[in-house]
Amino acid sequence: MDKTTPLHLQEIIFSSSDPEISRSISKLTRDGKLRKIAAKIYTPNFDSDASEIIRRNLYKILGHLYPGILLSHRSALEFAPTQNGEVFLTYSYDRKVSLPGVTLNITKGYAPLPGDNEMSNGLFVSQRERAFLENFQDSRKSAGQLKTLEKKELEEKLEKIIRIQGEKGLNELRDKARTISEELKFHKEYTRLNIIISALLTTHTSSVLTSPVAQARAFGNPYDPSRIQLFEKLFIELQQRTFADITDKNINSEQFRNFAFYEAYFSNFIEGTRFDVEDARKIITTQTPLPTRNEDSHDVLGTFQIVSSKTEMSIVPTDVEQLINMLKYRHKILMSARPDKNPGNFKEKNNFAGDTAFVDFSQVLGTLHEGFNFYRAISHPFAKAAYMMFMISEIHPFLDGNGRIARIMMNAELVNAGQSKIIIPTVFREDYLGGLRQLTRRSEPDTYIRMLQRAQLFSASISGIGTEEINTVLEQSNAFKEGDQYILQIKAT
Repeated sequence: MDKTTPLHLQEIIFSSSDPEISRSISKLTRDGKLRKIAAKIYTPNFDSDASEIIRRNLYKILGHLYPGILLSHRSALEFAPTQNGEVFLTYSYDRKVSLPGVTLNITKGYAPLPGDNEMSNGLFVSQRERAFLENFQDSRKSAGQLKTLEKKELEEKLEKIIRIQGEKGLNELRDKARTISEELKFHKEYTRLNIIISALLTTHTSSVLTSPVAQARAFGNPYDPSRIQLFEKLFIELQQRTFADITDKNINSEQFRNFAFYEAYFSNFIEGTRFDVEDARKIITTQTPLPTRNEDSHDVLGTFQIVSSKTEMSIVPTDVEQLINMLKYRHKILMSARPDKNPGNFKEKNNFAGDTAFVDFSQVLGTLHEGFNFYRAISHPFAKAAYMMFMISEIHPFLDGNGRIARIMMNAELVNAGQSKIIIPTVFREDYLGGLRQLTRRSEPDTYIRMLQRAQLFSASISGIGTEEINTVLEQSNAFKEGDQYILQIKAT
């Protein structure tokens, strides 16, 4: 017991062979200031459940009760008890120890090696390479969970190393594992690990792989599994909802072009390409960029060229190859004045928005392929539009222009079905970005879906009318305003 630290700050206290400390613990227990929650473990905390206290202090307990013990096997990769509360350790003997909420599965084995890190005072953890070897050992389930992860899980963890550290990182892991296997005589385990790594690096047959993520990597079409989980979350939510049909009133070509002008204007404004409305109209009318803003002018022209064509905007992908070709074709038109942005080609380096990293450039094609499987199963045009826009925005397949392309692809779904397109006005920018962030960061699709529904209701209010009327509706709706003091007002249609 630490006499220098106040009792109420010591959530766990260990029994001691020191007679003075032992007497002190006994007295505090009789006086109701301590309670015993496990063999040799006491606590002054009478409010929390014993299992909660044990779990909070687990690593400290392990290091104190079993000096030199090693957190190993699946526990060394998961760093937490299993769903059943089991922890797997390597020590100088075999034993199963039950603590409140936790079962310690102690296996006799090799002591910590150089490189096995001391996690807590007296507790070590298998270094990554050793942990992988341990997880390729034979394991039998007996009244509990396996001490090793499933082969599929191990494949996915190895594939993730390639995603983050590249093939060099995985080769370095293999080299280090080979050295450790010699020292621990884990020859069989290394052979199993090496076969999986070789398959991932396409130097061995991919038939040995069981994980879809690992198989996709081996076939040269890797994808981002976390994004696919996110797409699935949105897909399920969209499938469970009922959406209204909001018919487009832009029947003739003039009405379609009038709407398309503001669609192009706001889509660029939201990305920071800011023009006065009349300057933007002059650029579109004359098809001539402003002399001092050639690239920005071409961005507006390129966007308008796509969204003002009812023929182009009626085309939606029937398969993933068509999707890829459409994305590249539309991007080439959009970014024609920006050769440094590689118009018409997917990114060859990664891009970020603040601290958000988009899909790795090497996984763009694979993630589009996997994501398209959900898209093809959606039937309602609004749901297809919402899904398509988020998928493209989240993958961010190009160096620049991704937001505009995502909104173009969204509106193409609506035009194809005769539904009102969606404009994101300046005043609604933060709502739009907030909806995307809620889905990206919290896997919460409701805000995103409701945001697009509101934007479509607003957009329907400026359908089927002339330029002057559109301007009036936009001004009354606060569409051009910036700042938290303004909200989007929707005129009844």
